[in-house]
Amino acid sequence: MLHGKTLKSILLLLLIHIVYVTAHGRSYPRFTRNDTEFQHLVLHPDPSLGTVYLGARDHLFQLDGSDGLRLVQEQPTGPVSDSKECLPPVTEFNCPQARRTSNHNKLLLVDPKALELITCGSIHQGTCQKRSLASIKKVLFSTERPVDTQYVAANDPTVSTVGLVVGLRGGERTVMYVGRGYTASHPPISTRHLSSEPVFSYEETAKLAVAGRLSEYDHHFVKAFTRRSYVYFLFYRRDIKSVSREYRTYAARVCLDDTSYYSYVEVPLVCRSASFPSKTYNLLQAAQVGQGVGQEGEDLLGVFSTRAGSANNNLLDASALCVYPLDELDRHIDSTRDLCYTQDGRVEGRGEVAYIEYEVKSSCANLPMNTLKAYPCGSDHTPSPMASRAPLEAKAVWQTSAARLTAVAVSVRDGHSIAFLGDSKGTLHKVYLGQQDGRVEVYANMTIQPNSPINSDLLLDKNGANVYIMTKTTVEKRPVAECGDHLDCQSCLSARDPYCGWCVLEGRCGQRWECQRGSEQGQWLWSFNQTQQCLGIQHLSLYNISRGEETDITVSVEGLPSLGKGEAYSCVFHNTETPASLTNTGVICPTPDASSLPRIGQGDEFVMVTLSLRFTNVTVAETEFTFYNCSLVQQLSGRRPCQGCVSSRWGCNWCIHQHICTHKQTCSQGVTIYNQNECPCVENIQDSSLLPVNVERKITLVGQHLHLFQDESLDYECVLDVENELVVVDASVELDATQPSVYLITCQPHQYAYSVFMEEYPAKINVRRKNFFLIDSPEDLYVTLFNCSVGRSDCSRCRTADPKYGCVWCGGSASSHCVYQDSCSDKIQHTCPAPVIHFLDPVSGPVEGGTVVTISGSNLGQRAEDIQNSVTVAGVPCSVIHSRYEVSSRIVCETTSSGGEKSGQASVKVRGGGLGLSAQVFSFQDPVLSSIFPQRGPKAGGSALTIRGRRLRTGHPSEVSVLIGGVLCMVLNIQEDQIRCLTRGSNRTGEHGITVRFGGAERHLHGLVYHYTPNPNITMAAPSKSFLSGGRVIRVSGKNLDVVQEPKMRVTLSPPDTLPPRRRRSIIRRREGSLNRGQSLLGSVKRWRRIVPEADCPEGTLCHVKQYESLCTVNSSSLISCPTPAVGQEARRARVKVHFLLDSLHFDFGSVGNEAFSYEPNPELYSLNRNDPNTAYHHKPGSIISVEGENLDLAIYKHEVEARIGEGVCSVKTLTHNHLYCEPPAQQPSVTGKKQDGMDSLPEFTVKMGNLNFSLGRVQYDTQAQSTFPLEAQVGVGVGASIVALIVLIIVLIYRRKSKQAMRDYKKVQIQLENLETSVRDRCKKEFTDLMTEMMDMSSDLVGSGIPFLDYRAYAERIFFPGHQESPLRRDLDVPESRRQTVEQGLVQLSNLLNSKLFLTKFIHTLEVQRTFSPRDRAYVASLLTVALHGKLEYFTDILKTLLNDLVEQYVAKNPKLMLRRTESVVEKLLTNWMSICLFTFLRESAGESFYMLFRAIKHQVDKGPVDAVTGKAKYTLNDNRLLREDVEYRTLTLNVVMPAAAATGGAINQTVPTKVLDCDTITQVKEKLLEQAWKGTSFSQRPHIDSLHLEWRAGVAGHLILSDEDLTSVVQGSWKRLNTLQHYKVPDGATVALVPRNTKHLLHDSHDYMPGEKTPMLDDGEDGGVRLWHLVKANEESELPKHRRGSVRERGGERAKAIPEIYLTRLLSMKGTLQKFVDDLFTAILSTSRPVPLAVKYFFDLLDEQALQHGIADPETIHIWKTNSLPLRFWINILKNPQFIFDVQTSDHVDAVLSVIAQTFMDSCTIADHKLGRDSPINKLLYARDIPRYKQMVERYYADIRQTISASDQEMNSALAELSRNYTAEVNCLVALHELYKYINKYYDQIITALEEDSTAQKMQLGYRLQQIAAAVENKVTDL
Repeated sequence: MLHGKTLKSILLLLLIHIVYVTAHGRSYPRFTRNDTEFQHLVLHPDPSLGTVYLGARDHLFQLDGSDGLRLVQEQPTGPVSDSKECLPPVTEFNCPQARRTSNHNKLLLVDPKALELITCGSIHQGTCQKRSLASIKKVLFSTERPVDTQYVAANDPTVSTVGLVVGLRGGERTVMYVGRGYTASHPPISTRHLSSEPVFSYEETAKLAVAGRLSEYDHHFVKAFTRRSYVYFLFYRRDIKSVSREYRTYAARVCLDDTSYYSYVEVPLVCRSASFPSKTYNLLQAAQVGQGVGQEGEDLLGVFSTRAGSANNNLLDASALCVYPLDELDRHIDSTRDLCYTQDGRVEGRGEVAYIEYEVKSSCANLPMNTLKAYPCGSDHTPSPMASRAPLEAKAVWQTSAARLTAVAVSVRDGHSIAFLGDSKGTLHKVYLGQQDGRVEVYANMTIQPNSPINSDLLLDKNGANVYIMTKTTVEKRPVAECGDHLDCQSCLSARDPYCGWCVLEGRCGQRWECQRGSEQGQWLWSFNQTQQCLGIQHLSLYNISRGEETDITVSVEGLPSLGKGEAYSCVFHNTETPASLTNTGVICPTPDASSLPRIGQGDEFVMVTLSLRFTNVTVAETEFTFYNCSLVQQLSGRRPCQGCVSSRWGCNWCIHQHICTHKQTCSQGVTIYNQNECPCVENIQDSSLLPVNVERKITLVGQHLHLFQDESLDYECVLDVENELVVVDASVELDATQPSVYLITCQPHQYAYSVFMEEYPAKINVRRKNFFLIDSPEDLYVTLFNCSVGRSDCSRCRTADPKYGCVWCGGSASSHCVYQDSCSDKIQHTCPAPVIHFLDPVSGPVEGGTVVTISGSNLGQRAEDIQNSVTVAGVPCSVIHSRYEVSSRIVCETTSSGGEKSGQASVKVRGGGLGLSAQVFSFQDPVLSSIFPQRGPKAGGSALTIRGRRLRTGHPSEVSVLIGGVLCMVLNIQEDQIRCLTRGSNRTGEHGITVRFGGAERHLHGLVYHYTPNPNITMAAPSKSFLSGGRVIRVSGKNLDVVQEPKMRVTLSPPDTLPPRRRRSIIRRREGSLNRGQSLLGSVKRWRRIVPEADCPEGTLCHVKQYESLCTVNSSSLISCPTPAVGQEARRARVKVHFLLDSLHFDFGSVGNEAFSYEPNPELYSLNRNDPNTAYHHKPGSIISVEGENLDLAIYKHEVEARIGEGVCSVKTLTHNHLYCEPPAQQPSVTGKKQDGMDSLPEFTVKMGNLNFSLGRVQYDTQAQSTFPLEAQVGVGVGASIVALIVLIIVLIYRRKSKQAMRDYKKVQIQLENLETSVRDRCKKEFTDLMTEMMDMSSDLVGSGIPFLDYRAYAERIFFPGHQESPLRRDLDVPESRRQTVEQGLVQLSNLLNSKLFLTKFIHTLEVQRTFSPRDRAYVASLLTVALHGKLEYFTDILKTLLNDLVEQYVAKNPKLMLRRTESVVEKLLTNWMSICLFTFLRESAGESFYMLFRAIKHQVDKGPVDAVTGKAKYTLNDNRLLREDVEYRTLTLNVVMPAAAATGGAINQTVPTKVLDCDTITQVKEKLLEQAWKGTSFSQRPHIDSLHLEWRAGVAGHLILSDEDLTSVVQGSWKRLNTLQHYKVPDGATVALVPRNTKHLLHDSHDYMPGEKTPMLDDGEDGGVRLWHLVKANEESELPKHRRGSVRERGGERAKAIPEIYLTRLLSMKGTLQKFVDDLFTAILSTSRPVPLAVKYFFDLLDEQALQHGIADPETIHIWKTNSLPLRFWINILKNPQFIFDVQTSDHVDAVLSVIAQTFMDSCTIADHKLGRDSPINKLLYARDIPRYKQMVERYYADIRQTISASDQEMNSALAELSRNYTAEVNCLVALHELYKYINKYYDQIITALEEDSTAQKMQLGYRLQQIAAAVENKVTDL
């Protein structure tokens, strides 16, 4: 048995593996490592070894490619201690900033001559090593102290490096060409020594010399390769000669013999879209050289994209494949060289085409023409490095936008080029490149690793059979083609793989070289040829023959390959082989012997076999061939063997006398039938086919062609099949005189009968000759026997029988029955007896009628009209329902109104017949409802209700229904005086009426309602363990638990996961019906569950789900006690799941308990007298009873154990694993029950632990022996002790009296302090918990809507132009249309003029010295300049650095610590704007979320308490000046807001949204909160304005009421008018309100443009008739303190009557504690260096450090102040105080007040100076006094970490700034900003012109002249031009 199971398991696993491989395709050799990143891949030069080398981050791998990429060796290469700033060797002494740095593999090359592996990493300045190809662990060369020329690779992981190992002519020397991107001053291209010392170094001339700034060019190398006598480099770089300075791809070439790079030429490569010629793909991603067609030339294949392939860029960039003929590339390079050598680089009509690049001080020359031949690779007198302006263009042969192409490899087979393209989504594309027809087609795509880019090292092995594909973590080896997967010709050709083709005579799919005769005509069919077809048999001379017939078949096969001498084809029929004779068009195949053919299947008349044409064992072509059998045709023809035979498709003939079907043309004797119309047959029955039973009848049949039998006697028989028994009757045959071939066959009279209870019985009839051959007859030739008595038990049914049967009601009243009329020997009855009623259903109904009554009986009429209007129930007419009437047996009618309660019989009067009365009595009843119990239950339903009343069993039970508020209550039971039903779920709580429907009548329960309460909810359940025997009480806590009627605890035991998979799946399926938390159980109350184990289930093992339940007890609305159910021993090894069933709700213990529930082994307790249990245990009074046992404390606590001695309690004091200690009563308790004698008279010691009861023996108390101490002595000792005790007592009383008063006072103060501290702590804890719950809800809302960040344009205008209602970013150019073009030209000139650094600095300095140039003007001009220069942020940064240097010099002379403290100069505002631009992304991606959560937390917390709408003071705040110092009574209300359809759902259905408000809120405050909740998924600017909406209270019957802050009902007291609140209008909790649009057409509000102070408190309306507004407190009633005393705690001591300090101080503390987490999160997000510090911050801080160093400032405090003033003060404080700068939110003064305290705390944390705080310090500073030191440490660590990070280079900063310019320039309107700037130029025109004219450099640059031109264009200003 076990062996069988094991075998099954193995087979199952095998099947799973087969299914998996089938579903996921083939598995390929693969090597994967997830702990690193693969970067380079090379192959061993000897393909027979198949070794693969991998360069990865911190690793080198050596793999065996011929053994499934098995890991042979692994060599770690990092991480190591290193720094980009340090030169190797790196030690702690010479490089203290070194950190653990990963070593990225930058170069991995093979030196095939030396059999060495060259590896270069990113550490130690990119130095290299040589390793052995046999073992990568063996290092052949490495230098510990390299010289600077030995730094090979880029030391930055993101900067590219390419290399190429080349053996120079003569083979003596091997060099390595290296191309590397910019990281330092190293040349971009150089030639390195490999075979001479120093290895890896380069000569000074052996490099590409760059005179310009390398960072400007920013090379990114892609590929290096050699061809003929040249080395080529492919890269892209910035084209600094063009205006756009965009990146372009270049191909560079240098001669192999050129050691000084004189021959260096580079030309641009352009890959142009074929469909959109204007679109180009600029950036090369990967390249490969491939062989051209017919070995005539080579092509360069490159994949290009529209943008760089960094990780930050979109993976879905458009990409393309372009092909460049290398000969054409060489011609283009030669042409460039020739132009530069001999024609100054110029071409007539085209200008300069060739030029000198990289700012080298050289130029193209006009050398003699013989220079080209004499110096083809240049010399020291020829110009270099050369470049071409004319690109080499190619049209994209294939392009895609699905993913960026990242890799390319090319293979050439049989003159066809195939490219393999990898992309950024991990997909490999196979592309056929048609060289002759230009056709390009992707013929296969395969995913290597989803969403993991394929590395550009996409390699083919030496013979091109396999391709190695590498992603970041995986290397895979795949064959270039899998021809062998295609097993037949059709699939091979349909694969359309250019590698594959079908080997005709070998019968397999393969490449042409694999096919032995592949070069011969017709022997190999190419898969990619669409016109190619597999060999097939076109025609057969015969397609079918009779089985056993032998003949030759001519087979035509087009394109059949010719064979060699001695070779031949063969024909195979099924498995039988016959020799084939070759013909011009095919072959001739002889048919095989019948014995060798397969058998014909059951029910078939033929067998189809495969006719194959084979060569050896290979099938060349095949088709189907058929062998048939006419004898089987006869067998399958049923009742027409002759007709079936001659009409078959095989051409069989019928031998009439032998009665056989044959394939022969003539029969051996008798007549042969060829035509089915000649077959002898019986055609039909002449007369009626109906035959009554038990009556003699004859049957006449019509036949044809009987003369063909040539019989003289005409002996025939009729054969009937009745109930599978043959009835044979003699027949006579006569010729029809009118029709010669027609015969009449008459079966002799016979009585037929059948026994089955059927009205009709069809009997098959045939005619046969005496020799038992059946004559052909139709399949439907039947006679129908019928029996009148079947189904016609009464007269009415008999008389309604079809007249064709001739049935009559025969006989007298006692023995009457229904028979055929000719069979009736008695009197035929023509009138039916009176109706008989057997049964009424139902027997009652409501007095209103409408009850459908079913009357069952007999003789109830022959049709509905017979009893129409003659049916009554209790004397009341009953309307007959015609559609439900059944003849004679059933009447269904509907009662009419009875007019009152009455009873009586039902009566039926049949037309023309008698009257029938029922024995049962029908009652018309008037049911009455009196009560319902219980009267409340949860809205989830599941409560069992009992509705009491009278006559409730009225009508049919199925038509009685109960509705609770319109929701059906499932009826369980109906009795005369009560109905029980089970409630269903309701979607709302509250009171609901009860209705009972009795059919169409309704009864309502008046005066009583049913209350749907909120659902019960379980919040906690404990403990979580129980003994197996159960009974331990689980305390279940929650809410609304008292509405549960029948709480239960259910324990489900499931088999463990170690069961076999099949059984576990069945268990899982069985468990799928289990419910989730809180899900309704309605409809599943009686759940079937199987707990009987299977026969093969091992003993003690759980193989099926078992469930155990116990009833719980409801203690209160918040507590239920549930005893655990007892379970079996199998629970110890099962999975335990516990649920609490609260009627229809289901709660999982796992979601409410602290840990998973488990069952523990039962405890064991041993008898008190273990040695002799039958004897009593002697107990000494005053001692403890100890009981021993096992597992005592595993699942119970001591207070749960009940120990008793008789009727007394033994108090359990200690419970351990093995002991129970209890304290018995002082006196021996009495015996439980009746008094008994002997041992039974002693009390028994019992212990109850849950369901377990232990009897541990009888207990006998020992009586104490009498004392032997004399009585006198006892009295003396007693008196003496009393005296001593009295003296001690007097002393103690005196002492206690003195100290008691002092202790009482101390305790009182201590208790007060503790209470105060506890209340603050508890309030903080509660408020924080509530706030976190709300914030979690808000976080889930943010998942859908997201944080409402402003777009960049809105952010910029609020930062640049705070307080401006309409910023220049939004306005259009305000000039007349006639002058617009001229003005715009002038502004463009101004933009160009601003590009002059001299002009811009002069302009700024000139304005700043003007007296009328205010600080506001300075900020405005700075922002205008920011906008104008936004497209050139690199230049903007340069200007900022220049101005900052001037500012430093200015302040160094005064006090350097004051620099950047205020915005008093243009440069300070420029710095603010610069920081804001650079940190926008950081703000959105890193700090924004924390700030938004803080903002929302503040808003939520402030809104939770009262906020005075007039004074703006709030109960909850951090700002002492904004604290509401009164205890305002208020209540939280929940309003149901009716949301407009459009806002709610986008449809026409309104929804209600619950919103919490305060009853002390003004109407405007309520509207704000309602708007916030109703439109919470919408940003503030998209919401309706608050002034455009009314608040409407919808108060049910009272109608709709508009609420407002002020109306006629407002309370006025003297000169004070109070604003209306919800309290004023008496709006109740749960009220329904709506925000409805105002009808006023002209509302005075803006369109949500930002304005500072948007939500300010109302101002006192002092002028309005002297009436002043107030809300919560009147302004003059608040304690108005002098400003210098407002923050002092000490000086407020005298105000206790008005505002006791402790009262409101605790509010500030609780608010601070509640917000603490959010403040910490924000400060951490701002000051964390765990993620990369923004580049701008590092760059600017380094700039400040440089300025300090430059100006000799060594004071660290000064530098700290500069950094604080530039970043926290200038940016973060601005953002913290103004959340509307970054978010689309509504701000308010009370929220701003809190933010200002937090902002001040942040600022204090950034200062070095210690703030001495005392009792007189402002409370706002005291609040965070304990936190500021911690925050200061964060700031100092932040500054220190920034200082230690790698410096940000100008190149990196410029690249980032250029990216910002590209991304955001379109968001700003430069022309308007320039026009605004010009207004300042116009205002100070003369001063600016004077300043420019006084500067000699400005005069040379004609800056004043250019400004005058601009003035003339912009303003028509008359100048001195």
